[in-house]
Amino acid sequence: MDYDQLLIALAGVWGAGAGAVVARVGRRGVGTALLVVLVCVALAAATGTRPELAVWLLLAPAAVLSVGVTGLALPLAGAALALLGLVTFVPEHAGHWTTALLGALALGAGYFGLSRIDSGGSGDGDGGGLGLGEVKLAVGAGVVLGWYGWPTVMLGAFAGFLLRAIYGAFAARRRRDGRGIVVPFGPFLLAGAFLGLLVGAYTA
Repeated sequence: MDYDQLLIALAGVWGAGAGAVVARVGRRGVGTALLVVLVCVALAAATGTRPELAVWLLLAPAAVLSVGVTGLALPLAGAALALLGLVTFVPEHAGHWTTALLGALALGAGYFGLSRIDSGGSGDGDGGGLGLGEVKLAVGAGVVLGWYGWPTVMLGAFAGFLLRAIYGAFAARRRRDGRGIVVPFGPFLLAGAFLGLLVGAYTA
């Protein structure tokens, strides 16, 4: 077993332990624990031995927990900025803290503007659109995506909208009248950010 394979295996072990905690704290099933394992393994495979991997592995379980749990999004964003600031002092990192900060501001502002439009100016959302919860998630997503640059920010943001559109179209097709369908955006925002982060890490 070479070093990269060992790193992936260790990420899987970490993900299993953290996933069990997330499932217990969030009162969720085995599927959530398995999701954390898969996320951690994928991040290790894409990032390799670069020091920012430690940040991704620390944040991933909390990000999964944040889906449906209020109050975690902004602290996670702050933690991401602080940890990535420390990573800049470690050799062989592949990102930039400045673009991480700017990415957070850009996505946060962009999603806030969209939430105002989506909710008719109240910014509260309707449970199936963009509300302040999604705005807060976008700030954290902007941090991790911005670490690898603006193309990664745009890719992650686009992926979130695309995934939601695909799911919404599938749900509408299953329910032929198309009424009463509520598609929360938060999970798709995080899924898009995850996909963008994987591409950014792999190509960095």
